[in-house]
Amino acid sequence: MFQKVFALILLGLATTAPAQDLPVLPAQDHADWQAVGRVNASGYRKRDMCTGTLIAPDQVLTAAHCVSGIDGVGPLPGEITFVAGWLRGAASDSVKGNSIWVHPMAYAEGSLDVRYDIAVLTLERAASVTELPVATARATAPFAILGYSSRRPHMLGASFTCGGVYASRILRLDCPVQPGNSGGPVMSKSGDDWVVSAVISAKGQGRALAVPVSRLSAR
Repeated sequence: MFQKVFALILLGLATTAPAQDLPVLPAQDHADWQAVGRVNASGYRKRDMCTGTLIAPDQVLTAAHCVSGIDGVGPLPGEITFVAGWLRGAASDSVKGNSIWVHPMAYAEGSLDVRYDIAVLTLERAASVTELPVATARATAPFAILGYSSRRPHMLGASFTCGGVYASRILRLDCPVQPGNSGGPVMSKSGDDWVVSAVISAKGQGRALAVPVSRLSAR
């Protein structure tokens, strides 16, 4: 299985953290990234969380293990809350989940296959922030990573100069990641705009592992 090839830390579930975190996004830039938020398993201020990205008015892109664990058994959709634009105790909006789509290959062998660690949480209603566009073609470097970490759960971290290569059907990035960053967007440039190209899943062999959004074609 793929998990046996790489030494993996699932970033939404790990209890130990790598030494380095994403730099804090400057407060003056935070307004540009309101579509990125926390995916809380229950409760508005729960520390145990992942990151997610609004890609449609009522749809949040995240990692499968953030909503279904490592064995495909997770909380009910209504027990998950997407908190958009969270910054130091304030949010642009918070909306509970209504349904969950998980890639059909994510748990095909009984436990998580990181290559398909991607999910979409459909919300009870449209969130009151503007979604981010999804890439329509295979992306190339430079990449950006955004996410909330367990060490800094109230501030969005970001790095906009990540390198990356595709190997074994997954995107391997050279930027640091922390527990909590799982489900966060990997962005790439399309003209002058940033678009969502992949979803952070895990750390393996010193690199962040991300699932390309092309996996969404299984929906």
